[in-house]
Amino acid sequence: MIDAIQRFFISFWYYFEIQFNQIFIYWLLGILIGSLISVLAKDKIHKFFLLIEKKNLGILGIFITSILGILSPLCMYGTIPIAASFSKQGMKDEMLGAFIMSSILLNPQLLVHTSALGIEIVLIRLNTCILVGFLAGLFIRLFYKNKPFFRFNKLYEVRNKDTDPNILMRILKNSGRNIKATGPYFLVGIIISVLFQMYVPTDVVTSLFGENNGYAVLLAATIGVPLYVCGGGTIPLLQDWLNQGMSLGAATSFMITGPATKITNLGALKIVLGNKNFILYLLFTMISSTCIGFFINIIF
Repeated sequence: MIDAIQRFFISFWYYFEIQFNQIFIYWLLGILIGSLISVLAKDKIHKFFLLIEKKNLGILGIFITSILGILSPLCMYGTIPIAASFSKQGMKDEMLGAFIMSSILLNPQLLVHTSALGIEIVLIRLNTCILVGFLAGLFIRLFYKNKPFFRFNKLYEVRNKDTDPNILMRILKNSGRNIKATGPYFLVGIIISVLFQMYVPTDVVTSLFGENNGYAVLLAATIGVPLYVCGGGTIPLLQDWLNQGMSLGAATSFMITGPATKITNLGALKIVLGNKNFILYLLFTMISSTCIGFFINIIF
């Protein structure tokens, strides 16, 4: 019994150390870059957002605001109050929808985390998240042209925590909050990945998520709902699955539905969408992630 326990911990530590060494630097860089953007560039991004509205660029404006949503380093409980303030200044719901949707799916910190999976995955994730944000804005433009999509009047204010007069201290405090918020999930993600490596045979992952499995994309989109808690925490799991044969399309679907249905994001969205539009949001997420996943598999 004692020998079995010792073998378990030796094997566990072996896989844990490999995963940790491969991913830790990307997690740390993501924390630093996200904090730098949050402290130094957040206000500039939001001012540029308002400038786009004044230009009245139509569909091109939706595409640009989808990109700005990804550049914004705020979490969902920070993004929605910003969107509410934009709405008060006359910003159209179609542009707000693109901004919020892409901001849900990706941010600079998570993009750096994703680089641990390789440049191909980074480019796929970046472009598909921009696309989903654009499609969300386009959907609102087409079907909610003469009626509001959001209900920002039910929103509460979120206090800005980056207020220290010393810029360096603001960056350090912001980084500390990010480490505290994502660190536990980062470690949990590695632990889950290690247990998968130790106890789940490679052929099982390949049969579930491999390119030749027609249900792989739909399955990945579905399990993204309960499994996704924190972006950085899913990177070790995705790395293990991709190494064991998960298709790029299935991984893409997981990376879309995961953050889009993260419980904290859903709680914030429910406040400003209402029941009907909240259901539409969930349907849009599942359909778009599945279709994009199938398309990625066809291309690659």
